[in-house]
Amino acid sequence: MKRIINEELILFTSVVKWIILAIFIGILVGLSTTLFLKTLDWATKTTSGYRYYYLLLPLAFFLSTVMVRYFAPDAEGHGTEKVIEAIHKHSGKIRFSVVPVKILATVITIAGGGSAGKEGPSAQIGAGLSSFFSDLFRFDDVDRKKFVICGISAGFASVFGTPVAGAIFGIEVLLIGGMLYNVLLPSIIAGITGYYVASLSGIRYFRYQMVLPSDILALFDNNLLPKVFVAGLFFGICALLFIETMEFFKKVSGKIHLDKSIKALIGGISLILLTFLFSPAYLGLGAETIHSALSTQGVKFAWYAFLAKILFTSVTLSFGGSGGVVTPIFFIGATSGVLFSHLSGADPNLFAAIGLVALLSGAANTPIAAIIMAVELFGLNILVYASIACVISFFITGHRSIYPSQILNMKKSTSIMVESGKEAEHLRVSLQKREKSLIGLCCRILDKIRHDEKKE
Repeated sequence: MKRIINEELILFTSVVKWIILAIFIGILVGLSTTLFLKTLDWATKTTSGYRYYYLLLPLAFFLSTVMVRYFAPDAEGHGTEKVIEAIHKHSGKIRFSVVPVKILATVITIAGGGSAGKEGPSAQIGAGLSSFFSDLFRFDDVDRKKFVICGISAGFASVFGTPVAGAIFGIEVLLIGGMLYNVLLPSIIAGITGYYVASLSGIRYFRYQMVLPSDILALFDNNLLPKVFVAGLFFGICALLFIETMEFFKKVSGKIHLDKSIKALIGGISLILLTFLFSPAYLGLGAETIHSALSTQGVKFAWYAFLAKILFTSVTLSFGGSGGVVTPIFFIGATSGVLFSHLSGADPNLFAAIGLVALLSGAANTPIAAIIMAVELFGLNILVYASIACVISFFITGHRSIYPSQILNMKKSTSIMVESGKEAEHLRVSLQKREKSLIGLCCRILDKIRHDEKKE
């Protein structure tokens, strides 16, 4: 009896402690994210008032690169990736200087026309503040990591207005195929608090209530179920293409043996040329395009819109630009969803919404957060459709990730040999031929065909 009382007392104390800490960091991150979003909104409205504002791209990339290099090297790249790396390798230790530098570098990049997102800076803002106060409160490494994860959740929730999805994203994005349940409670509280504070501070979030049948049997009407299956495959391939293109341009940038500031100028000039070749629509956040895809019936984009956004984002983040990847993922998902709807004869708004969350699921390996986000953004009736597409997309991308520092927690197929516990960027994948499996049978048939062809 005494043991039970002691156990419950410890758990009660722990719950109260983390409720207080989560509310505290949620308030801080909500206010900081509000400052960032309002500054970004003001800057983008100011620059976009000029027709050829994107001619400032080389200067924007140069300034962003110089700021990051001299004041906060940890602020380089697309934000969330650096936070994941800090949690896995440095127990969540992040220098406080990352917060102001990341805010300014991202505002300069996006206002200048760079194709990047706003969630990465918010994640680093939350993580940086959490790490700072962990030092102040003298937390050990275990509590520091939990507190930093709460900061990520609050940042994601307050930037997109998705409190529960933001909380789940913070504990799901660290691992491929796993979640940290020991941080679930404080993450949810931090996410809800951050969202509430940002909303009270004047941040407005978009919501689209999809007019859909609530009955699951509707999936079997008008061939909708096979369309959703195929859409999941399509969005998974699009996510994989985004991951591989980002990796390709990262390697290209690494092979250019010039100073980073010179590469930033090259990146800015390249983006100007791409803008003249394609359209200014692929610069910046691309929020107008996302809203149009989700709210305008029969909206038409260039069929290659999602490919262009992949190209613009890859150049931006590989050549000196600062920002996140989730907003570009939303753009890619929504526009590829419209393309899929035109090819399949389906509702463009529905598949733009499904594409938005399915791309996130596949590229970031966060299917649960993506499914919950679908409900928070588009209403409960989309749950069945989004769930199928998100899970299929998650599996189609394999063991790759837009966040190379994610740790593999599970194999996505028993017919694949890959070592768990390693970072995504260091994984070596090979085929495991199982005797009693359909995949193994197909492999043996292919081997036999090849063998027979060699004989002939």
